Parts: sequence; structure tokens; C-alpha cells
Amino acid sequence: MTEWFYAPQKIVSARLGRLAQASFAVAIALMWVNPSLAADPFRTNDQRKIGNKTEAAFKAIFQQGNYKQAELYLQQAESSEPNEPLAYAMKASLAYVNKDLSTLDTYSKKTLETGQNLIAVDPLRGNLYAAVGHFLQGAVILQRQGTLNGAPQALTLLRQVYQNLDKAEAISANDPELNLIKGYMDLILAVNLPFANPEQAIERLEKNASPQYLANRGVALAYRDLKQYSQALEYANRALKMTSDNPEMYYLKAQILQEQGKKEKSKLMITEAIANFDKALAKKSQLPASLVKQIESERRSATNRLNNTVR
Repeated sequence: MTEWFYAPQKIVSARLGRLAQASFAVAIALMWVNPSLAADPFRTNDQRKIGNKTEAAFKAIFQQGNYKQAELYLQQAESSEPNEPLAYAMKASLAYVNKDLSTLDTYSKKTLETGQNLIAVDPLRGNLYAAVGHFLQGAVILQRQGTLNGAPQALTLLRQVYQNLDKAEAISANDPELNLIKGYMDLILAVNLPFANPEQAIERLEKNASPQYLANRGVALAYRDLKQYSQALEYANRALKMTSDNPEMYYLKAQILQEQGKKEKSKLMITEAIANFDKALAKKSQLPASLVKQIESERRSATNRLNNTVR
């Protein structure tokens, strides 16, 4: 009985960093904005607004995949839009990608504090970003203490994350912003825990999450990790139609095609995967160095596999 309990705990702690990274992406993406509009990108009723600089940072990352431009906007947002927790979540996420633990710690705390302050005037978004803040702090603990030593405290924070999410859900269970971030979190847990059910998380993203681009991207990630590559490719292509300038989307498509090509021993799919890796790398100057390194590594793997297949 004790070992049965401990095994899932080890799985959760080992995957928490991955869960954090995916969820940070959601936290960053929560306000993707249509280029012709300045309104709430999630809701047609009871709309919220964010600052212009924070909005511009979202566009830079999730329309163009331009992290460097986003950093410039976020520097301005911090001084001109100090009450928007999403800006701090973005700063924390960029620090995580850049392996800057001190900055990640600073902005995880700011995300949490600003989210908690927002609860009094907007309990839905306040609780949502309090959850994100707790999650970011869990990532800090794991980075500092390691998976084994940091797991107990990180798991305590994970429970707090879901307490805040439950409070937000009690206010508006069908809220598209809430369903987007909770859907992503649930998906990563479901994909990595053998006793969890990913179908409920996929359904949450498909039915209630918005913007549609990010919902499609999340479902594509889920099906990729579930090794259901045809479905993953379908949703990746849907997302690409809406954000065709984003090199990260070509990277995701390339990953799916490479795995499907390996499974089906298809030279054509692996060749197409390489072409999509190249599309992503064509804009490598605007991506984080660590991400560029990973894309290049996966492209080499695809090339080697194709050459071996040809022989």
C-alpha cells in the first residue's frame, strides 16, 4: 500500500517541471489577441481588458513566435501596467525558458501577489492567476532542491493550485480563460499519470476553452503524447491556420510528423518533418537559444533516420 502511494508521487514530482513548462505557456498565452481588436480575446460577454504592452507581448510570442520582441514589451508593461498578473507570469515563463532561477523566483512571487490582490475586484481571474503563481513557485522549489527533496513542498503547492482553480470554477465553470489553463494542466497530468483520463481534459479544451488556436494547440500536444499522431496532426494544422507566422507551431508539426514517420516507417513523413523543422529554424533569431538547440537536435535525428531508411 505504501509503495503504491509513493510511486504516483514520484511520477508527479518527476513530471511537475514539464507540467510547469506547459502551463507557463498557457499562462503566457492567456490573452492572445486578434490583431484587429483590442477587446477580451476569450469572452464575448463580461469582457476584461489588459494593458497595451502586455497585449503586444502576447502578440509577439503567439502570433509571431518572437520572444525577443516580447521581452522588450514586457519591460515596458512592468512599469505601465503593474496590476496585470499576466505580465508577471510571462516574465516568469521567459525566465524559466532561459534557466534564470532568480528571476523566475521574483516573478512567480509577483504573479501570486498580483493575482491575490485581484481577487477582491475580479475573483475569477484573481484566483486563476493565484493558481499560476503557486504553480510557478512549485517550479522554483524543484529547480532549487531537486525532484526528490522538493517533491513534498511542490506537491503541497500543486494542491493549492487546484484549490484556487476550483474557486474560479465555482464562479464560472464555462469561462473560456479558466478552461484553457485548467485544460492544459489537466492534460499534462493525464498524459503522464497512468490512472488519469485525458479525454476529459481534451473535451474541456474543445468545448469551453478559447482562443481556439490555443485550444487546438493543446489538443495537438495531448494527442502527440498519447501517440495518436493522425489526430495530433489534424489539430496542429488547425492551429497553424490561425498562427502561420509562429515558428513554434512548425516545430510542433515537425515533431508529430517525425514520430508518425517512425511509427509507420514512412520516408515521406520524415521528409515533411524535416521541412517543418527548417521552417521553424528559419526564424531561430527570435526564439530562445535553448529552444533553437532542441529543434536543431531533433532535426538531426530526423535526417539520420531518413538516411538510414534510404539505405
